[in-house]
Amino acid sequence: MSQSGQFSLLTQRRFAPFFWTQFLGAFNDNVFKTAFLVVLTFDAANWGIADPAMLATLIPGLFILPYVVFSATAGQIAEKMEKGRLARYVKVIEIVIMLVAGLGWMTKSVPLLLAAVIGMGVHSTLFGPVKYAYLPQQLKAEELVGGNGLIEMGTFVGILLGQVIGTALVQYKPGGIGMVAGATLFFAVLGLLVSTRIPLSPAPEPELKINPNPFSETIRNLAFSRKNRTVFLSMLGNSWFWFYGAMILSQFPLYAKDYLHGDPSVFVGLLTVFSIGVGVGSLLCEKLSGHKVEIGLVPFGSIGLSLFGIELYFASVAYGAGPQLVTMAGFFSNHGSLRILIDVAMIGVFGGLFIVPLFALIQTRCDPKHLSRTIGGMNILNALFMIAAAGAAIVMHQFGLSIPQMFLATAVLNAIVAVYIFSLVPEFLIRFMAWMLIHTIHRVEVVDVERIPAEGAAVLVCNHVSFVDALVIGAASPRPIRFVMDHRIFKTPFMGWFFRTARAIPIAPAKEDPWLMEKAYIDIAQALAEGDLVCIFPEGKLTSTGEMNEFRGGIVKILERSQVPVIPMALRGLWGSLLTRDPTNLFGRSFARGPRSQLALAVGAPVQPAQATPEYLHQQVKSLRGDWK
Repeated sequence: MSQSGQFSLLTQRRFAPFFWTQFLGAFNDNVFKTAFLVVLTFDAANWGIADPAMLATLIPGLFILPYVVFSATAGQIAEKMEKGRLARYVKVIEIVIMLVAGLGWMTKSVPLLLAAVIGMGVHSTLFGPVKYAYLPQQLKAEELVGGNGLIEMGTFVGILLGQVIGTALVQYKPGGIGMVAGATLFFAVLGLLVSTRIPLSPAPEPELKINPNPFSETIRNLAFSRKNRTVFLSMLGNSWFWFYGAMILSQFPLYAKDYLHGDPSVFVGLLTVFSIGVGVGSLLCEKLSGHKVEIGLVPFGSIGLSLFGIELYFASVAYGAGPQLVTMAGFFSNHGSLRILIDVAMIGVFGGLFIVPLFALIQTRCDPKHLSRTIGGMNILNALFMIAAAGAAIVMHQFGLSIPQMFLATAVLNAIVAVYIFSLVPEFLIRFMAWMLIHTIHRVEVVDVERIPAEGAAVLVCNHVSFVDALVIGAASPRPIRFVMDHRIFKTPFMGWFFRTARAIPIAPAKEDPWLMEKAYIDIAQALAEGDLVCIFPEGKLTSTGEMNEFRGGIVKILERSQVPVIPMALRGLWGSLLTRDPTNLFGRSFARGPRSQLALAVGAPVQPAQATPEYLHQQVKSLRGDWK
């Protein structure tokens, strides 16, 4: 799906009504909350509020509380009900909540407005599992990253616009309070009308019996998610992003006031830049991923979060603020202001690159009948991590850390957490290295990659041109691949670790190590029985001439044990690059191709086991390769 194709989803019924329903919910929620916070901050005396600071601190906690208590139940409900109908029910609840809030605005009743805050927390809790479980039902696999990117972009833009509109409306004199009450009710009704266009999305578990105990269901939910290690650690990674974001964003008001010497417009400016950054990063995921779920972007995003978090500390220290309180326009005139804004924007961009692939990975790797409950469990973790972020901020303040020092500590902590998570699930790091290879040294065109089956076992066979063939193929594939590789590679320090981590299967010639060769065929049969993709290089060695060697008989032995389709593939354009056995001058070769040299991976039609002889597969791969070595 092209970049234009990503935005074309906004014109299609299977996506657009759901997108705008989600957008209006996030927008309206923030119009209401921001207006309430502005009243507490600037008009507390007229409302008879004795301790506005305490109430302002309480509001985020009241909003998050339903996530902790009801997310597991919300996941069950989303599993049991058709999602379009559930979305409409949630919108009706939002209308009722805004009627209660409207009464609170008109009577200046803080308890009613606090009840509405809790109600909107319940509203968001109920909609959360629908939000991400809906997409895999309506979008194709190659559209998931683009769809998730649009949803994340819409969410953050909705939050930003809601904060801006909420602030502007409530301060309008006279009648700002009435305008907030009317606007939030109007947008709730508009959300309901839009939700009526959401197409049918059948319940995956209509017979599910709802566990009325949210606490036992939460424990059971998280225990189930832990069985799939990759999914569970992706949930933790997602929650970590919300910890990181909460640590940064919660400090922006004081940071804008005390360190940048800015008025509220500077705070709004920081939020705007951050939100736009997240939106841009979320949209970039679709292009950078090659229209597939590319978890290699997650380490890339994590690296950026740490680098620009650290850079924000140094930019803050170097910032030249004058003694006068400045508006956003005045902020721009101060030395170092652009540097700070770039850092904040890039934190947003890399945050988008970090979080969107994690959502897509959870959606594709999770049991479809348990996806809504998994999202519900993740929302609980998100809430707990945000609460932990508030606690960590309090502790850092107690230890006397300045806000820039808190940015630095969070960025360093992010790097430590990233190393830990990627050591537990090395697939992220492996995909990152493969992704970097094909986006820096080479430009890879993939031809007919959809012929690689989306699920189920298959054997991939390919010509063997260079030392990076496995990385190129792995980066181009929409699914993880188990490569069969020469056992000597596993004895080298770095490459051995790398390919063991990638769950590659070592093999040796029968005359050299017959036991290892037999074990390799057993491991291949086991991998295929588990539904994995297995890739072999039937030539058994790198080409030394650029031409294909004969295919050996290993494929026959594999198919004797496992009757699975065989997918022929051909690498084009690698011969003559630095990491091939081209006998010409090594120094000349290293510069002759130039950076970003073009190569391609062509995927052929599946071959049934009965036809998959070495000679026939050799012919198919050679035909796919053509004259371009």
